[in-house]
Amino acid sequence: MYINKLANLQKYKWCAGYEAIEIVWYSIIGFFLPLMLAHPQWLVGTIVNAMLINAAITVRGYKLLPIILLPSLGVLSAGLILGKFTIFLLYMIPFIWIGNSILVFAFKLFNIGKSWKYAPTLAVGAAAKALFLFSSAFVLFKLGLVPAVFLTAMGIMQLVTVLSGGALAFVVEKLKGLAA
Repeated sequence: MYINKLANLQKYKWCAGYEAIEIVWYSIIGFFLPLMLAHPQWLVGTIVNAMLINAAITVRGYKLLPIILLPSLGVLSAGLILGKFTIFLLYMIPFIWIGNSILVFAFKLFNIGKSWKYAPTLAVGAAAKALFLFSSAFVLFKLGLVPAVFLTAMGIMQLVTVLSGGALAFVVEKLKGLAA
């Protein structure tokens, strides 16, 4: 019950139509951006993390699911066409979904629910997501399921892209705040 209440927190009370537009927009970008750009990871990750943070602030409940899930499926689809590490990414996808959820719920809990300032919320969310993904990649690496390249991609690179995405999301949030 608490998770449902937390998931339904919103900073801005948009009408249902605007929220639907945001869901569709973020879902389309989340899936197709990795297909269009593929690399560099810092650019794709920055935009995806900005999207996750902005969605956490404005989208309610189960409607967050496509925004949390679709970016990694877009990366997987791009890998099917381009990359040799696709099979290894399959092992990471559930952890990426959880990592995205950690970031989204950090913003819902701390920034909206507890009224923390944006920067501390971003720091906690970024650290929690990066630590979770690195730990997951480390365990999978030790089990021989993923190559060492995943340790960097799911560690320091996640921290950098979440912090960069958070800066981008902050600008977008301020622009939306002016329009509200």
